[in-house]
Amino acid sequence: MSDAVLPADPGTQAAETRAAAEPVLSARGLVRVYRIAQQRLEVLKGADVDLFAGESVAIMGRSGAGKSTLLHALGLLDRPDEGSLVVRGVESTRLSKPARARLRNKQIGFVFQFYHLIPELSALDNALLPRRIEFGPFAWAGERREAREKARALLAELGLGERMGHRPSQLSGGERQRVAIARALVSEPTLLLCDEPTGNLDERTSGVIADLLFEISEKRDHTLVMVTHDAELARRADRGLQLHEGRLEPLDA
Repeated sequence: MSDAVLPADPGTQAAETRAAAEPVLSARGLVRVYRIAQQRLEVLKGADVDLFAGESVAIMGRSGAGKSTLLHALGLLDRPDEGSLVVRGVESTRLSKPARARLRNKQIGFVFQFYHLIPELSALDNALLPRRIEFGPFAWAGERREAREKARALLAELGLGERMGHRPSQLSGGERQRVAIARALVSEPTLLLCDEPTGNLDERTSGVIADLLFEISEKRDHTLVMVTHDAELARRADRGLQLHEGRLEPLDA
């Protein structure tokens, strides 16, 4: 009888790879407290997470558990009351507000459930917003041509080649979300954070947008993090986490 060597379990291999790698984002002991009148609401109670290059992570939890609060903290939109948050080797909680904004704009892209597009701007100009913020009004004139070409290429890749001049009101829900994805990608971020990215779409369009997110993330080697209520979407991620009582735990299969 031969001593056959069984292939390693993919999940075990992934865990070993993560253990040997340097995380692109590392959060330790995140605490976020809201004070409403005389009440103290502790939403995050010491959340820990490491996120690694090229992986996809789904975060689930009951409504009101604090998933969006967590995502806003990880994305530097909100400063935690306690804890450390290191992004690409930079301890972000020690930075000034402008420095945090620069780090966020360069390293992190956001996709929201309700798109958050500016209604007066075309699809192309909405996609360009992070680059305009990055360069500022004076440097923008010299960077505009290259930035517009990159945004045009992204929108075309996302199937909006004929819709770049349209405003959000002239686009379907799925098209608006594609514009939001292009906006999130235009600065070539390390992290792509998505808050219920398919939650405002019908079932067919949700599937198309989910496919796009996974395809783009794999192609560009982004770290994809999705807050979602969709169990099927969560199963497609490399790993799942659950926000429970203010802390992150492995998601039960």
